[in-house]
Amino acid sequence: MSDINSTALSHESIATALAKALSEIESAKNLDELKTVRINHAGDKSEIALANRTIGSLQGAEKAEVGKRIGEARNQIRIALDQRTDELQSEREESILIEEKVDVTQVLASGRRNSQAVGARHPLTTIAEHISDVFIAMGYEVAEGPEAEAEWFNFDALNISEDHPSRSSTDTFYLESLDSGVVLRTQTSPVQMRAMLESKPPIYVIAPGKVFRTDELDATHTPVFHQVEGLAVDKNLTMSDLKGTLDHFAKSMFGPGIETRFRPSFFPFTEPSAELDLKCFVCKGKSNKKNNCKTCRNEGWIEWGGCGMVNPNVLETAGIDSTKFSGFAFGIGLERTLMFRYGITDMHDLVEADIRFTSRFGLGI
Repeated sequence: MSDINSTALSHESIATALAKALSEIESAKNLDELKTVRINHAGDKSEIALANRTIGSLQGAEKAEVGKRIGEARNQIRIALDQRTDELQSEREESILIEEKVDVTQVLASGRRNSQAVGARHPLTTIAEHISDVFIAMGYEVAEGPEAEAEWFNFDALNISEDHPSRSSTDTFYLESLDSGVVLRTQTSPVQMRAMLESKPPIYVIAPGKVFRTDELDATHTPVFHQVEGLAVDKNLTMSDLKGTLDHFAKSMFGPGIETRFRPSFFPFTEPSAELDLKCFVCKGKSNKKNNCKTCRNEGWIEWGGCGMVNPNVLETAGIDSTKFSGFAFGIGLERTLMFRYGITDMHDLVEADIRFTSRFGLGI
């Protein structure tokens, strides 16, 4: 064994690293502490992981022997982490049950049946209604469409090609098979086409609703989320009309001091297309290496949604003469709007229906 690797790969070093990991795993008092322990002892920069990377410099039997020793240590750490996770999860659930325990007989005996909050409207519901009110005041109508949508409305009618990656099962939920022709809609944009097929210009609609994509639930993503789709079709509409509409929308959501910008992008159903950004409401666009801003990651701007002028192909598919009429459309995520508006940092809060979270927003009536 070379001098460079001898210390990291020695039996004593591996045994010491294993013992330290097992000790800290056992000492972790809650899931947050255990998460830190997991990173320190099972992450890419842990002692065991760094030692494992140097095995390649060994030869023959020595390489096999050290590899086996490291593999056994990593396996012991993994098993200990899994067991401690189960223990702490159970302790947490038991603690929650104790904290939230209510003696119903005492409540009834005292006559205080309404002494505790009985519920609250979900903030996603109230913000969707607020957005609808903003656009109704501008002359828009509220439109709806099915959540189980025909593939034609979700893709073909919106100028999305047959080989577009969004059509694959890795991005889209198909109700049966890829040939079924029915999907859980991936966006509220299909409501655009339904509105244009059902009405003649001028058309001004707003369509909040639930959409579905095959994302894993984490702090910023969820497989079931909400969007609001806006569509305007009339004579002589331009990007200036779109910018003015979205500026008014942003000020209604975040206050008069908010700033927006368009960033060139591409969407099959709009041309030209743009990403809509908000100037960071935390650092006001002034973050730098010395004044670090986690919200915008020092970029000064935060992406809010997509928008653009309705592609003439989409208008023609709906039977609207693109030489006489133009249109603009936009799609904004309600979860993202809510997180920006109230400083919510974890998507889990929006999907767990915990009354301790939703009660903060009241009834919203």
